[in-house]
Amino acid sequence: MFDVIQIPAFQDNYIWLLRKGAAAVVVDPGDARPVLAVLEREGLSLRSILITHHHGDHQGGVADLLEHHPAAEVFGPAAESIAGISKPLRGGDTVQLDSLGVDLRVLAVPGHTLGHLAYYGAACLFCGDTLFAGGCGRLFEGTAAQMADSLSRLAALPDDTAVYCAHEYTQANLRFALAVEPGNLRLQGRAVEVAEARAKGQPTVPSTIGLEKATNPFLRCSEPEVVASVRRRTPAAGDQLTIFAALREWKNGF
Repeated sequence: MFDVIQIPAFQDNYIWLLRKGAAAVVVDPGDARPVLAVLEREGLSLRSILITHHHGDHQGGVADLLEHHPAAEVFGPAAESIAGISKPLRGGDTVQLDSLGVDLRVLAVPGHTLGHLAYYGAACLFCGDTLFAGGCGRLFEGTAAQMADSLSRLAALPDDTAVYCAHEYTQANLRFALAVEPGNLRLQGRAVEVAEARAKGQPTVPSTIGLEKATNPFLRCSEPEVVASVRRRTPAAGDQLTIFAALREWKNGF
């Protein structure tokens, strides 16, 4: 098994470094500098880079990392234009990370961007900006139907799957979740725990699929209180997809 090291970047990004022995794999390195600092400090060799989507805060550090570690393979979405990718991927592919002794399933999760990928294996999910702790990504390129389908497939993963999303958005997401589903006791408790953690400067990621299913409104669009809250704002919202679409629009302006 590998260790996962959290590397903060920019204002609220997380870059994930997977480590086994002296081998390292990084996920979504938007900035090379903090990654290079960890690699040097720990005496690690960068073997692979995994990219979920083309936004700069997720892949902007690739070129600088390759200058220092030119042998590293770069895996990323074949459907998006990202400089430096040597191993283009599509949903259904498998990434063999021999340096870590693990294979990761590649999941196509369009919505935030059209070619967005997630990586799943060893009870870990690296999902970029698709599923957040307590929320989901904005629909910059895809449709509500695409995002809802992507989230439903992630929600079908085992409940103990660790969710390594790419931003520290949890506290703001849970404020919105409480506006949508104020009667959810599990959500109330989570909001308190997250507020305490953030007050101490502690991260709230990773989450788990089980916790998200219990508290994330975007995975709970069939729950009566969620449906009722959405329909009070958008009376025309009928089926689960239109509930989801209205919920995402509500969050955009929250």
